[in-house]
Amino acid sequence: MTVVDAHLHVWDPEVAAYDWLGPAMSPVDRAMRFHDARPGLRTAGVDAAVLVQAADNDADTDLMLATAAAHPEVVGVVAWAPLDDPARARARLTALRGDPHVVGVRTLLHERSDPDWILGPDAGAGLALLAEAGLPFDYSTSSPAALRHLPELAGRHPGLRLVVDHLGKPPVGGGREDRAEWRRLIAAAALHPGVHAKVSGLYSASGPLDAWTTAEVRPFVEDALELFGPERLMYGGDWPVSLLAGGYARTWESVCELLAPLAPDERAAVLGGTAARFYRLDPALLDAAHRAAV
Repeated sequence: MTVVDAHLHVWDPEVAAYDWLGPAMSPVDRAMRFHDARPGLRTAGVDAAVLVQAADNDADTDLMLATAAAHPEVVGVVAWAPLDDPARARARLTALRGDPHVVGVRTLLHERSDPDWILGPDAGAGLALLAEAGLPFDYSTSSPAALRHLPELAGRHPGLRLVVDHLGKPPVGGGREDRAEWRRLIAAAALHPGVHAKVSGLYSASGPLDAWTTAEVRPFVEDALELFGPERLMYGGDWPVSLLAGGYARTWESVCELLAPLAPDERAAVLGGTAARFYRLDPALLDAAHRAAV
């Protein structure tokens, strides 16, 4: 089994603009490179990683592509494209598709002032381009409220594969009513077979990011397994944000504990198989990553 971390970031404020990054994000308010993440990945037994965009600009994507070219463990890049400018998006996607590492597109929805931006006609045209190109869309959220758009998006774009980052930011550590509302929203999304989700970024919903416990995360992972099944869930370590939430090892060990009751083939799906299939990862790149990791 090739273990794939389907949600890992690199960034460098001297290369690209990250408007959300600042002193409040110390100690990751600096260049965070793949070689910084590699020791934690190898200790955990993670063979390969998919890099996910961290800024809505081309420079961030170019940094990820350069990282992928330099490190065989990087088997995929979820890039940025200007979805609300379809002409520019088409040109950018045409250029990006020349690199076998490009496996998807994301934009920082949670950083936009308009919470309904993704439903607008221009963004819709951009999503149609992704479906046409066979590229999936990573759906980012800062709270469960944004999950309400997913059934409509899935209905409008039936050929578009969608993956919900971080299980839609469930209210870890919150009350019963908060969990019930999150479950209602994500259950509606899960009714659409093209919608997948990442078991990643499951930190405390309020207060310090490292205040979470495995017991608090467990009900949300159990709900996700019930609603999506292992074949539509994928593991993501969310490095380097996970460093603020107790460290990569803590995240990995918690996920392994939560997946322990599953059958071996089900665990293999969440820990790599689903990501390989969903992102259509190049088998040659996966083989190269596995050889580099051993």
